[in-house]
Amino acid sequence: MTVVCPEGHASQATDYCDVCGAPIPAAAPGAGPGGSTAGPASAPGSAPGGPASGAAEPGESNGGPVTCPNCGDESPAGSLFCENCGYDFTTGTAAVPTAPAPPVSSLDLGDLGATQPASTPAQEPAAASGTAASGATAPPSAEEPAPPSPGAPAPSAGGSLAPPVPGDDAWVAEIWVDPDWYAHEQPEDPMPSAGLPGLVTLRQRSLLVGRPSQSRGIRPDIDCGSDPGVSRRHCQLTTDGLRWWVEDLGSSNGTFVAAAGEALPDTPLTQGVRREIEENDRVFIGAWTRLVIRKALPGEA
Repeated sequence: MTVVCPEGHASQATDYCDVCGAPIPAAAPGAGPGGSTAGPASAPGSAPGGPASGAAEPGESNGGPVTCPNCGDESPAGSLFCENCGYDFTTGTAAVPTAPAPPVSSLDLGDLGATQPASTPAQEPAAASGTAASGATAPPSAEEPAPPSPGAPAPSAGGSLAPPVPGDDAWVAEIWVDPDWYAHEQPEDPMPSAGLPGLVTLRQRSLLVGRPSQSRGIRPDIDCGSDPGVSRRHCQLTTDGLRWWVEDLGSSNGTFVAAAGEALPDTPLTQGVRREIEENDRVFIGAWTRLVIRKALPGEA
């Protein structure tokens, strides 16, 4: 069924416009003169009412998939790195290859009854379990990244894992329900109870922050699905192993950054422009979500 969004675009989706991402009212199939049933959604923070609930799916109208000049594979629109080979679309440099995993000598991956050696490198159990589950009989090649260990982030919206975080440091993201940010945005949705933050280990060089969409195959690495003010593809985090950057992907309600102790920010980041996250910075998105990126403490990663 084709509907008409408030901006006059024909859309196959009935919840958000496929062209501009604007929310589509329930009465959109019978559009009035000019093909529009409602005025455009107001910008975030422009009037009381706060972030728009059910954020649009940004990035999908900003062009098609990105073709990697290094390997020819396609990555989702807005990607900063090739999800196949790790090529950096921003700097035009290829990813540094990871060290090959040691050969599997005493473990027959085709024999499901084989006994695993008492002491094996950390990457061997993950490789063995991932191969046995798929019925393969050969160990993974040196070019393939090891499957994620339990608790690792889910694959990105493109269905493949980005290159791992370089360097020796482990990093985590704290996901907070921030009552101050909720009061600042004044959304209509009720705020959940604020408590201890959720903790996500950052294992990839490039991570998508947003809300999942099963119908569109969007599986963000940092899932903020409980916050209706967060867009499906809200922002992207990238790192070189020492520093982190955040980039807004055209979210409906914006991405904001402020240092701890400063006043809450009112000016969102410019879409498509990376902003370095300093040590004491906080990233604010949606109706009540605050993100803190930091090095992992012992036992967290």
